[in-house]
This record gives sequence, C-alpha cells and structure tokens, in this order.
Amino acid sequence: MNRNTSTMLMRIVLGLAATTLISLAAFAQTPPRIMPGTAAPRPAAPPRVAPGTAAPQEDTPTFRQSVQIVLVPTSVTDKKGRTINGLRPQDFQLYDNHKLQQINRDVTFLPLSLVICIQKSANIEAVLPKISRMGNVLHDMLIGQDGEAAIISFDHRVDVIQDFTNDPDRINAAVSKLKPGGQNSRLNDSVQLATRLLQNKKDRRKVILLIAETMDRSSEVGVKEVALGLQLQNVDVYTLNISRFVSRLTARPVAPRPDPFPAGARPMPPGASQDPTTVNQIHGTQGMAGDLVPVLEEIFTAAKAIFVKNPAEVYTQFTGGREHSFLTQADLERAIAAIGTEIRSQYILSYNPDNKVEGGFHKIVVIVNRPELKVRTRPGYWMAGVPD
Repeated sequence: MNRNTSTMLMRIVLGLAATTLISLAAFAQTPPRIMPGTAAPRPAAPPRVAPGTAAPQEDTPTFRQSVQIVLVPTSVTDKKGRTINGLRPQDFQLYDNHKLQQINRDVTFLPLSLVICIQKSANIEAVLPKISRMGNVLHDMLIGQDGEAAIISFDHRVDVIQDFTNDPDRINAAVSKLKPGGQNSRLNDSVQLATRLLQNKKDRRKVILLIAETMDRSSEVGVKEVALGLQLQNVDVYTLNISRFVSRLTARPVAPRPDPFPAGARPMPPGASQDPTTVNQIHGTQGMAGDLVPVLEEIFTAAKAIFVKNPAEVYTQFTGGREHSFLTQADLERAIAAIGTEIRSQYILSYNPDNKVEGGFHKIVVIVNRPELKVRTRPGYWMAGVPD
C-alpha cells in the first residue's frame, strides 16, 4: 500500500469517528420518548438548603412595600383663628381608622421644598402682571433661607421653567418672564408633574402652590389619580384661585364667526322692518365685542359648580391645605403671607401605622387635649395592604 492510499484511509476513519461522536452527543441531549401507557419521569428535586444557609437567589425580582412613616401637618387655632403655639406631642391624640396611634415625634421644623404651578393661559392675560411681580414676595414669605422652590408654567403645555433653587434672583427672573399662552389649562397635569418633582425630597416639607383658575381643561390625567399621588408622597397643596368670572370679563374677545346669512336674508316676523336696528334686536348683534353671553354662561357654570368639586378644592381638602382667592395685588400678597405663616406654624406629627394590613384609604383624626381649639389636618392617606 503506497503512502497516498494510507493517507486517504486515515482520513476516512477519522471522518467516521467524528460523525459517530456528534450523533452520540445529539442523542444524549434528546429527551427520552415516553411509550404509550407509561408514566412520565419525575423532574429532579430542587437542591436542599441546609439550615442556616441562604437559599439560591432567583432572577425574578420580588417587590415589597417598605414601612411607611406618615407625616401629618396639623394647624391649631383658637376661636378667633389665631395660631396656638407651644403644644407638645402628648397634647395630641391621633387616630388612624379609629385606632389610636403612637405619635413618634413632633417635627417643629422641616426645610421646605415648594413647587409653584402658575397658569399662563390667554384668558388670564390681565392677571399675569400681578403674578409676575411676586417673585421676591414668594421667596421672602414662603421659601426663606432654608427652603427651595421650582416653578412650573402651564397652558396647553406643562413646562418646568425653573428647577429647585434658593436664589431669589432666579426665582424672580422665572416669574417675571411669564407670558400668556394658549387657550387651554392643563391644571391636573401640572400638579402631577409637581408631585413627581417632589417625590425624591426626603426629610423635607413638600408643598405645591397652585396659582390658577379652579377649572381644568385638556389634561391627560384625572383628578383621582393626581390626588392619590399627592397622598402617597405626603404633599400638601395650597391654591391661589384666579376668579373665572374676572378672567372671562378681562379676557380678550375671541374673533366672532362670520355670519352665514347675508344681509337681509334672515327670516323676520311679518310686518317687521329690515333695518339693521330691528334685525339686531331680534337676532342679536353680530360680532359685538361686549357680548354678555359668555358672562351669563359663567354665572350658570359657577352656580352648577357648587355641587361639583373642582380640582383645586379636591386637592386642598385631600391634603389638608387651604384655598385663597385674590383680585388685587394687595390681596395676592396677603394670601401668600397667610400661607407662609400657616406652613411655618403647623405641627408636623409623625407616626408609624400599626394597621398596615388594612389596605385602601386610612382616615386620620387628630384631637387636641385642650378645650375650644380648632384642628385642621389632612383627612387621610392611601396605603396598599402589607401582610404581617
């Protein structure tokens, strides 16, 4: 046998050996067939974990709710509305779903993180100059040396025009640059964005100041969802309400739609004259800038709104804040000063609920062990049930 023939035979033998090994490996990986009438093999039991050793970790994460410390800002006043100072934690009784709780501490001071949401819709153009001059007042009366503020403007858009800062010049510059925008007012969306800005502020007093009408137009999020976020994040809401009656009176008139009927084509009662005065008396003045119909519509809307909670009212009631209204520059300054005084004088009660197994809304009741004092606080909060 010559050398070429030997080499060829060796290659054939090596090829057959490789093919056999590949077939055996594939056969080993193929699950065994189960014959009809026979039981399937049991899966291998998981490895046992010896006592005192950690179990092997799985790739699937486990989500658990951490223990929630509830902060309850509480205002205490006498019959005349004057603030009562000097109370101690033992002077309060706090009930969570009718269960008496242990008050851990009375936080006399927490640095303030404030988000100011300002409406800049076209219909409040006459009011914006009053707001634009309030930058220094907001800093001096609300924020102070230990606080910080961010500013959000909204119409048909919601924009953060100033991130958190304590610089009065930056706050004043952001507020002074407000210009009227579109016709819509995304009030709910602005409060939701403000809540998100505040959610990472730990060990701080979290407050939203809403300067706007009490009406939402075109928001993507609903009142219920926003209120839930406020409760979960321990955020208080105070509002400076712009009167919708005043904004409608001072808003620029919208250009009237063209009259679809040419002159003299409108039907008239028999015998009536076709002169312009008689036509306007019967059918109304076309394109009259001083038309009072929007004002009458606003009056009926306001009367109907008495029985329907507006977003501003819902947010303030759910968080324990307060609504203020203003017409003049002096009214605006007094309202801001009142909010600042209340925030600085509140008692912030802290407790760890002992009834976390009760999911849903927890009602809070605070009682002061002194006669003839008025207490105002948040009505409650929402919590997902936590198993024992």
